[in-house]
Amino acid sequence: MTAVNILSGGAAQGLVRGLSEAFKAQTGFGIDGEFGAVGAMADKLRTSTPADLVILTQVLVAKLAAEKLVVPSSIVDIGRVETALAVRNRDPKVSVKTEADLREVLRSADAIYVPDTEASTAGQHVARVLDQLGIAHEVTSRLKIFPNGATAMRELATSTATRPIGCTQATEIIATDGIALSGSLPPGCELVTMYTAGVATQAAHPKGAAALIALLTGADQRDLRQRMGFAG
Repeated sequence: MTAVNILSGGAAQGLVRGLSEAFKAQTGFGIDGEFGAVGAMADKLRTSTPADLVILTQVLVAKLAAEKLVVPSSIVDIGRVETALAVRNRDPKVSVKTEADLREVLRSADAIYVPDTEASTAGQHVARVLDQLGIAHEVTSRLKIFPNGATAMRELATSTATRPIGCTQATEIIATDGIALSGSLPPGCELVTMYTAGVATQAAHPKGAAALIALLTGADQRDLRQRMGFAG
């Protein structure tokens, strides 16, 4: 089967997966490609990894368009995604209303599951928040860092730690079995990121890519986007 190749941040994996059958029925195309840290996905496009479309942060897609790697006229926003906390289904949810609450929750966790702190949106933010809270050095040994949020959340789900917690994009938390969305980060520590799609300038299947973007962003899929953690 011919497939549309995608390079995407992990935040969109659940949404794309949820629409794959509808896309196949509509176009005859399958969906192939990679999901991971947005910085890593952008670099793959820059190094000529075959791709028909990208789903990355709004800022990164704009940069790629300026680099003539994404068609400017094809760019469409999908929705905003918050970075949030996650716990295993069997663990009590944590209530974090202030920076002090968050500091205490992170200090009391014996394992903190996060995505790549250099290449992923949520991971970079976690690193900044730990510095802001003044506990980066204290919790470094308890950080469990994985290439992307989806992997980090799967590992959290099977963690044997006593009091583990995770922090990544809400969409990745919602899409992972065995864990639960525990709550938003408090004021002063929050992050909401707009995710955006665009057709790659070297796309082998530009019409298929445009059709997938239309499906992902269409009004008919608003409820699905919201259930998967996209706002707006």
